[in-house]
Amino acid sequence: MTDHSGDTAATLGGTIETRSIDYVPEDERHGKVRDQGPFWFVGNFQPFTVAIGFVGPALGLSLGWTVVAGILGIFFGTLFMAFHASQGPVLGLPQMVQSRAQFGYRGVVLALIGTLFTYVGFNVVDVVIIKAGLHSIFGWNAAIIAVVITAVATLLAIYGHDLLHLSFRVLFWLSLPLWAILTWGVVFGHAGGGDAGAATGGFTLLAFIAQFSVAASYNITYAPYVSDYSRYLPRNTRTSAIVSAVFLGASASPVWLIPVGAWMATRLGATDALAGIHDAGNSVVPFLGSVLALVATLVLVATMGLNAYSGMLTVITGIDSFRKVTPSRRIRVVTVLALAAVWLVLSLLFTDSTTVLNTTLLIMLYLLVPWTAVNLTDFFFVRRGHYAITDLFTPDGLYGMWSWRGMTAFFAGIVASVPFMVLPFYVGPIAAALGEVDVAFAVGLAVSGIVYWVLSRSLDLNTEERFIEDSEAALAGEETPAHG
Repeated sequence: MTDHSGDTAATLGGTIETRSIDYVPEDERHGKVRDQGPFWFVGNFQPFTVAIGFVGPALGLSLGWTVVAGILGIFFGTLFMAFHASQGPVLGLPQMVQSRAQFGYRGVVLALIGTLFTYVGFNVVDVVIIKAGLHSIFGWNAAIIAVVITAVATLLAIYGHDLLHLSFRVLFWLSLPLWAILTWGVVFGHAGGGDAGAATGGFTLLAFIAQFSVAASYNITYAPYVSDYSRYLPRNTRTSAIVSAVFLGASASPVWLIPVGAWMATRLGATDALAGIHDAGNSVVPFLGSVLALVATLVLVATMGLNAYSGMLTVITGIDSFRKVTPSRRIRVVTVLALAAVWLVLSLLFTDSTTVLNTTLLIMLYLLVPWTAVNLTDFFFVRRGHYAITDLFTPDGLYGMWSWRGMTAFFAGIVASVPFMVLPFYVGPIAAALGEVDVAFAVGLAVSGIVYWVLSRSLDLNTEERFIEDSEAALAGEETPAHG
C-alpha cells in the first residue's frame, strides 16, 4: 500500500505532483470536463500541426486535396483519441496501467515500447522544428535553443498534471487572437504569396493517402496518453461529455491549421513551419509573424511537456512491471530527466524536419494502431469499462503476468500490416503492387480489433465481476489500492 495521505496528488500550491502510476481516489478528483476541449485544442495549436499541411504539397497534391485529406485524417484519428479519454475518469489511472488488463502485468511492456517511442519521437521532431525555425528566423544558435526548450519542457513535466493544464489555459488565450489575425490575412490575400502556386499540384491517390495517414496518425498518437490528463476528473463524468469535448477540441485546431500549412506550402513554398508563420504573419501586420512564431514555440514546448510527462508514466509502468515501484516525487523527477537527455541528444543529430516528421509519424501509426484497437475493443465491447482496479497493481492477480489474447492480437495486427507498409527504407510487397498506397494502419486496426474480440469470447466475465466487487470495496475503504 502506498500512503499519500500527507500530500496532494496534483500540482496544487506550486508543489511537484506526487502521484504517477497509482490510482487517483475520488477525494482528489478535480477539474471540469469542459476544460478538456481547450486543453486539447491548444495541444494541436502549434507549428507541428502546420507542418502536417506540408506533406501533401511535397508529394504533388493540390491545396484543395491536401485540405480534404488532412481534415478527413484528423477526424478519423481524433475519434479513437476521444474514446480513450473517457477511460480516465472511470478508472482514475494512467492509460498504460489500464492496458495491463489486455496484455497482462508484464505483457503490457509490448505496448509500452511503442508508446515510449511515440513520446520520445514527438519531442525529437518538436526540437528539430523549433531549433531550425528559430535559427532561420532570428539567427539564434540551434544547440542553445534545443537545450533551453528541453529544460522548460522538463520542468513542466516534473511539476506535472495541474501546471500543464494551467499552462495550456494561458496559452489558449495568448495564441488564439494571433492565429485569428494571421488566418484573416491568408483568407483575404494579405499574407503574401499572391496567386502564385494556386494551381500547383493535382490529385494522386498515393499523395492523398499519405496526407490522410499522417493526419490520422497525428491524433491517434495521442491515444496512449489522453486519459493521463482526464484521470483527475470526477468518476461520474459522462462518457458522452468527455468524448465530445476532446473530439471537438483536438480536431478543431488541426482543421484550422492544416489548411494554413497547406497554403504556406503551395503559395509561399514553405518547408519550415516557424519560418512560414513568421513570413506570412509579418506580411499581414508588422511583427505579427515574429510574435506568433515565439508564442507558437511556447505552445510546442508545452506540448513537449505533455510528451515528457506521459513518457515518465510509461517508463515507471514498465519498471513496475518487473520490479515494484513506490510512486514518489523522486522517481518522477529522475525519469523525466533521463527522457529529456535522450530526446535532446537525438534531436541534435537530426536536421531534416520534414523527413523526420513523415517517417516518425508513420512508424508511430504502425505501432499504436494495433494497441488502440485492442484497448478500445476491450473497454467498449468486451469488458465494457468494468475492471478490478486493484488487480491492475497485482502481478498474480486477475489479469495475470502475460495475457496471450492481447499479445496475440497486437502481433497479429503488426504482422498483417507489414506487407502494406510504406517507409523510406522499406516498401511492403502489397503496397508496391498498389502503387505504394499506404493502407497499413487500416489493416492493423481491423485485424487486431477483430482478433482480440474473437479471442476474448472465452473470457469468464462473471468470475471477473466478483474480483471487481472486491476491488470496489477495497477502493471505498482505502486511500489507494494495494500496489504490487
